[in-house]
Amino acid sequence: VQLQASGGGLVQPGRSLRLSCAPSGSRIGFIAMGWYHQAPGKQRELVAAISSVGSTNYADSVKGRFTISRDNAKNTVYLQMNSLKPEDTDVYYCKASTFLNDYWGQGTQVTVSS
Repeated sequence: VQLQASGGGLVQPGRSLRLSCAPSGSRIGFIAMGWYHQAPGKQRELVAAISSVGSTNYADSVKGRFTISRDNAKNTVYLQMNSLKPEDTDVYYCKASTFLNDYWGQGTQVTVSS
């Protein structure tokens, strides 16, 4: 299963971005989908996750600013990123999990800078 992530880019502080991630060529059902970020030299950390029934979990640093959602019909997960800050700059990876496996997308760069 290959996950295709998109939507990253360069934005000014305070602006918004929307990330999307979907598997290519697969209709597999995922029990959970999420977004992680990783800065150079650091471990990959959870940004937000959502279960198949819509339960969500957020990192404290993004609560109130980011919203994760999923379209089960399209097998797609989204991350709406509002009020972006320079410290949100990172590579963002999507992850999708079944009971047996975890799958990762290729990463999309988000840069917040004036």
